[in-house]
Amino acid sequence: MTRPQGARSLVRNPWAELPATIADALRPNLDAIATEMIDVIRREVPRYRRPLDSELGRDLVAAVRRALVQFVELIENPNAPQEHNSTFFRRLGKAEFLTGRNMDELQAAYRVGARVGSRRYSEIAQAVGMPTGTVLLLSEAVLVHINELANESVRGYTEARLRSAGDLATRRRALAERLLERSPDPGGSSPETLSYQAEWPLPATLACVVVEAPGLELVPDATLDTDVLVLARGGDAVLFVPGPDEPARVDRLRQLLSWRVGALGPCVTPADTWLSAHCARLALRQARRGMLTAKDGLVVADDHLATLILLGGEHIGRLLSDDVLAALAGLPAGKATRLEETLHALLRSMNRSAPEVATALGIHPQTARYRLRQLESLFGDRLEDPDFRFAASLVLHGRSLRKP
Repeated sequence: MTRPQGARSLVRNPWAELPATIADALRPNLDAIATEMIDVIRREVPRYRRPLDSELGRDLVAAVRRALVQFVELIENPNAPQEHNSTFFRRLGKAEFLTGRNMDELQAAYRVGARVGSRRYSEIAQAVGMPTGTVLLLSEAVLVHINELANESVRGYTEARLRSAGDLATRRRALAERLLERSPDPGGSSPETLSYQAEWPLPATLACVVVEAPGLELVPDATLDTDVLVLARGGDAVLFVPGPDEPARVDRLRQLLSWRVGALGPCVTPADTWLSAHCARLALRQARRGMLTAKDGLVVADDHLATLILLGGEHIGRLLSDDVLAALAGLPAGKATRLEETLHALLRSMNRSAPEVATALGIHPQTARYRLRQLESLFGDRLEDPDFRFAASLVLHGRSLRKP
C-alpha cells in the first residue's frame, strides 16, 4: 500500500505487521489506560503534579489521549497521514521552549507513558489470546511510537529556539541600526522601545568598536562579553560595548583583536552612539593608511581626536590649503617647503621670535630671520590676522600629519 501524500514516514513501521483485530481489543480500554498513564506520569515526573485543569494539566491529558488514539489508528491503518498528530506533538516541544523549560521532563513523561502503555497493551493482547510474537511486536510498536512522538517534540523545541534566535537577532539589528542614526526618523521606534524588544538594556554609556571582520568572524577561540551588541556592516563589524571605561574591558578587547586592527570610539551616551562609531571609523581608516598606530590591535580614538578632526576633513583641508598657501605656489619646491616649515614653526612659537623658530627647526638664528622676512614679504599683514593664523595652523598641522 502506498503512503498517502503528506504522511510522515516512520523510521520503522511495525503496525503494518500487527493484525487489525488487536485494535478492537485495545480501543475499549483506552480511557482506563489513559487514566493510569496520567496518574503514573504525575507521580513520577514532579512538574506534572499540577492540577489537571491547569494549562499544563490539560496539555498532559490531551497528549496522552491523542497518543493512545493515534496508536490504535495506526494499527487499523498503518499508512494513514499523521501530520495533524505531528503538529500537535511539535507544539508541546515549542511550549517547553517558550515557557523557559528544557526537554528533560517532557522526555521523562514520554518514557513513563511508554512503559505503562507497553505493559497494558501486552496484558490485553495476551488476554485475547494473541501469540507471543504479536505481543513482542506490539511492544516494539510502542517503542517506535513514543520515539517518534518525542522526536516531534524535540523538533518543535528546536524550531522555536531557532525562530526565537532569528527574531532576537533581527530585533537587535534594528536597535543597532537605530543607535547609529545621526538624524533618526521622528516617527520611528525609540531606542528605549527597541532596547526592550531586543532584550538588550540601554547602558548609561557605551562606545563603539569598528573592526574589519567579514562574516563577523573576529578571532579563533575568543568570545565577546555577553553584553556586547554586534552589527555587521559591509566588511566591518560594529561592536556596541557598554561601560567601556573599565580597564579590564579594554584589555579583553585588545586580546580579542590582537590579530587585526580595530578602533575604539569615545565613550558616549546612547544618543551619541553614532558619533562614537564615526570616530572609530575615522580612526580605523587612518590606521589602515598608516597615519595612526594601533596598540595591541586597538586604536583608541580618544587619544587622537584632534588628529581625527584634521584627517577626517582632509578633502576640505586640501581646498583650505590651496587658499592659505597660495603665496608659496609659484616658488621652487625646495624653497616652498622650507618656508612652509618656517611658517609652521612661527605659528607654534610662543613669542614669535627668530631664536624660537631657529631652535624648532634646528637652523641658525640668522637663517631663521632671513626666512621670516621672506614670509612677511609673501604674506604681509595676513600674518597678523587671527583668522589666517588659525586657518594656517590647521592646514600646516594636517600636512605634517600626512607626511611620511
